[in-house]
Order: sequence, then C-alpha cells, then structure tokens
Amino acid sequence: MKKDYPVPAGYLERETEVKKSRFIARVAPVGSREDVKDWLEQAHQDHPDARHICWAYQIGRPGSAAEAAMNDDGEPSGTAGKPILNVIQHKDMGDVLVMVIRYFGGIKLGAGGLVRAYAGAAESVLSAVDRVVQKPMTDVLVSLSFADEQPLRHWCEVNGASVESVDYGASVRARVLVPEDLQAEFGAFCDAHKLDYSFER
Repeated sequence: MKKDYPVPAGYLERETEVKKSRFIARVAPVGSREDVKDWLEQAHQDHPDARHICWAYQIGRPGSAAEAAMNDDGEPSGTAGKPILNVIQHKDMGDVLVMVIRYFGGIKLGAGGLVRAYAGAAESVLSAVDRVVQKPMTDVLVSLSFADEQPLRHWCEVNGASVESVDYGASVRARVLVPEDLQAEFGAFCDAHKLDYSFER
C-alpha cells in the first residue's frame, strides 16, 4: 500500500564532528520493525568499533505514527534517541529510521552537548535526503486475455499504476495497483476492453 505522506526516497549517510567525536548519521526508509532490525544489524557490522549506535524511527503517518521507538545505546538517558526522534517528528516524515553512530573523541560533551550533537547529526542527514510522496493505491484483480496484457501494461505505465503480479493459466489474471483517484478511469479502460475486474477492499 503506498502512502500519501513524505517518506525518505532512499538511504543516505552524513558525517559531522563535534569536539573530536565523530557522528555518522544514516537515514533509511522502513516499513516494519523487521526493516529497522536489518538496518541496525548492518550498522553494527559496518562499525563494530563504534562506542554508540543510537537511533529512532517512526512508521506510519507523521503526527499519528502507528509505531515509534528510540534507543540511547548507552548514552545518558534522553540525550540521543529522543533528540533524534524529535528531529524526525519536526521534519514531518513517515516510515523513517535515523541511526547515529558515534566514535568517542576523548572529550566529554555533557548532556546538553550530546543532545545538540545527536539532534544536529539527525538534522544534517534528514535535510539532505530526498523525499517522495506516494499516492494511496488500490489493489485490483483483473482477468484478461493474452492480447490484452500489453494495453493493460501501457495504461499502467502512463497513469502511474503498476502490474504487481501476473498468473498465466487458461486465462491471464493480473494484480494491479491503481492510484485511488484513478479508479473510475481504470474501470472505464477495463470496460472498453471487456475485462473482468474487482477492486480489493
């Protein structure tokens, strides 16, 4: 299901330095806790010697996220995960994970310094990442002949829909994702080509 709110267009990394400590911020699009776990495992593999890998994420619509969490990973409570989450929420972005990998530089930053450093690192990467807004989509099941497959694919290409899967049996059955605001147009296309279709709810 595509979303009508901004999400990160992809993965991005930015590095900042504060009093000799390195802060490597990574942003990644996530749709589930499983995705978060995978990205964190990757960060730990890439930076096994890092002192801290702090993170925060929110999944779902900004402002009413279905799920959000944060982790200070050994930094004083409230100095890492919360500032990262605050920046995510301020950026009004959904389905997003920000990890900040810290290499300690020998100079203590203090609680206020840590909050500023982690928020600054999160800000640097979230300001740089491209956003995409995905329209809400509807699942449609279509029965068609082999000859109709090409026109169907062409309609999808032109109208921002996508053919998700095709089963070739006695007839062809396709699962298509159609933008919600184009349901009527898609129905008209199917009627014109005498295709059977049903919108999934």
